[in-house]
Amino acid sequence: MSPYQDTFVNDALPAANKQAEYLLDDPLFATEEHLNCAEQLLDKHILFGHGQNPCLRTDKFSWTYRDVYEKANQIARVLIEDYDLKSGNRVLLRSANNPMLVACWYGVIKAGGVVVTTMPLLRATELEKIIDCAEISHALCDYRLEDDLKSCTADFLQHICCFDGSDETAKDLELRMLTKDKQFENYKSRADDVAIIGFTSGTTGMPKMTAHFHRDMVNICKAYPPYALQLTPDDVVTGSPPIGFTFGLGGLVLFPMFYGASSFLMEKPGAEEILKSIEKHKITVCFTAPTAWRVLTAKVENFDISSLRRCISAGEALPKQVWDDWHEKTGLKILDGIGATELLHIFIASNTENVKPGATGVPIPGYQAIIVDKDGREVGVMEEGRLAVKGITGCKYLNRKEKQKEYVQNHWNLTGDIFKKDEDGYFHYVSRSDDMIISSGYNISSVVVENVLLQHPDIFECAVVGLPDAERGMIVAAHIVLQKDVPETEEKIKEIQDWFKANAAPYKYPRKIFFRSSIPKTLTGKIQRYMLKNPEKALNK
Repeated sequence: MSPYQDTFVNDALPAANKQAEYLLDDPLFATEEHLNCAEQLLDKHILFGHGQNPCLRTDKFSWTYRDVYEKANQIARVLIEDYDLKSGNRVLLRSANNPMLVACWYGVIKAGGVVVTTMPLLRATELEKIIDCAEISHALCDYRLEDDLKSCTADFLQHICCFDGSDETAKDLELRMLTKDKQFENYKSRADDVAIIGFTSGTTGMPKMTAHFHRDMVNICKAYPPYALQLTPDDVVTGSPPIGFTFGLGGLVLFPMFYGASSFLMEKPGAEEILKSIEKHKITVCFTAPTAWRVLTAKVENFDISSLRRCISAGEALPKQVWDDWHEKTGLKILDGIGATELLHIFIASNTENVKPGATGVPIPGYQAIIVDKDGREVGVMEEGRLAVKGITGCKYLNRKEKQKEYVQNHWNLTGDIFKKDEDGYFHYVSRSDDMIISSGYNISSVVVENVLLQHPDIFECAVVGLPDAERGMIVAAHIVLQKDVPETEEKIKEIQDWFKANAAPYKYPRKIFFRSSIPKTLTGKIQRYMLKNPEKALNK
């Protein structure tokens, strides 16, 4: 059992026999019984004499590894000495991507707390659900985002301490840090103690909490980065995903810091901001979502991105057209990948040596994947089925026994994605299991229809859903953002439909087309398809 004084996470974890099988026999992923992941991610750089190397950068300032180390130690002391943090207490972090958020993340880990990093755009009612579900007692918050947090009525939250993520004005946390020693003895956690709780994106109703161990934080750094990134201390990493999203946590914090690289953090990472940063700060690795890569492609010719060597896409399936357009303009390959909050980060991906445009990739070291039918039997080559994964991480829902039973079956994690595998072992995304459109007996993938539509020269962005239909059961409906200055007319709708039928199987064509000014997305960049499935709301731009 964990030595945590607050036993909430232990009590809420699914039993070991309700979790998927872990693949930890490889010596690469072996860990000591006791492990505080801050030691492998941050402290080792001080121990090895690399404290003066750059760690976290913004347009305004830069912190070395020693800066982050000392600030994290002071934050740990504030939590314990001023706010009576007990080991195992959950600590909510609320901030945009900035260095102080990262220092707070490490401060909580060092103190023996459990980190719950939230998306900065969440409002009071959403925060209350998170606080109540995770029984959160402490919060560290950027003062610019404190209003929604302080208006929460959650009973569990006892302590809120604000900081200034812009590094311009000392707030309560910084003032308290000034009185604290810069050395701290890390809490002696076990490798299988819970380090973070991640809430699944796009959750409606009761949120799902996914728990991840200290060993998970370290092991994912030994899996994906050597496979796809080959990071060195000379690399500068950036991207758009929030650190509250595990895609962002891994890409912008864990991976670069494990290998001694630096991260350039942006609080508002729009397409132009990303491209300007790549040019100005000589970024070498960029993480973002497929929708962002499409926008970046439209603007990239105005910027010098010659420093960029790795382009990573995850969060949703990468359309082949987006891959082709970026490669044609830049000569760079986008490395697609699929991960899940439940498994912490990417588990199937491409690298520069094995890219097959249109395919997601192959299982990375540390993971296995198969495609199974509804009964759990593995299907044949290029047969569609449910994606099942197991490896060095696995789903651990807290206090959600039924959801755990749905996600973990026969010792595999079932991600809710429909895939097929080709004769070369490459995995091809088809759709989310709940996004398959069944129309007049045909199974139609919304993603397949989107991939065709994106090849039309007048279409900038699109999202496809199924709408109820008395005659066909469901019909294909496309929500389309046209290129600038293309008129939204009935003639354009018919032209797109006729073009589609000439370029793909006619039964897949969108019988309904709605023009929109934008496509609704989650805070992590995923298309919010559920918002498009209500016929009454579908016309609302």
